[in-house]
Amino acid sequence: MPSQKIKIFAINGSTRKNSSNFKILKHISENIKEEFEVEIFEELDQLPHFNPDLDQETLPEKVIQFRNKIAQADGVLICTPEYVFSLPGTLKNALEWCVSTTVFSGKKTGLITASASGEMGHEQLLLVMKTLEAKFDDASQLLIQGIRGKIDNEGKVTNPETEKALESFITNFENQFFD
Repeated sequence: MPSQKIKIFAINGSTRKNSSNFKILKHISENIKEEFEVEIFEELDQLPHFNPDLDQETLPEKVIQFRNKIAQADGVLICTPEYVFSLPGTLKNALEWCVSTTVFSGKKTGLITASASGEMGHEQLLLVMKTLEAKFDDASQLLIQGIRGKIDNEGKVTNPETEKALESFITNFENQFFD
């Protein structure tokens, strides 16, 4: 058993207050083993627009802080909706700030797309994270379709199949750190 808690940096891909994606991350943080410490990041909208020139010159402080949170974490969780059959622009923007780095290289990562449909957004998330060299597999990713009908206003998962899928996801994500 590790002497320090395993640090997980969880990125909420939605900028909506109390979004379904935030509720899923909160659910995971409350149901993950006590060996884990989860920090949920909800400030995607505070990152400046990606500009490769700034990446080579003076990096904005918010970007430095975001990259450092990823680098210092033992693992990363991303839970995002799908917007117009794609990733939300704010999440894509944040991930673009990481392209010129190795902060995701080999980083144990869990990926969830929770949306109305989510298929195309999930495919794009997997492709972007593969490009960033994040470490994930089929067991550490999950697509939850029709999320609004599967979670209540307080964040309780009300759909038994979704609850079971999340339990399995959590177990698989945790196991990455103990194998």
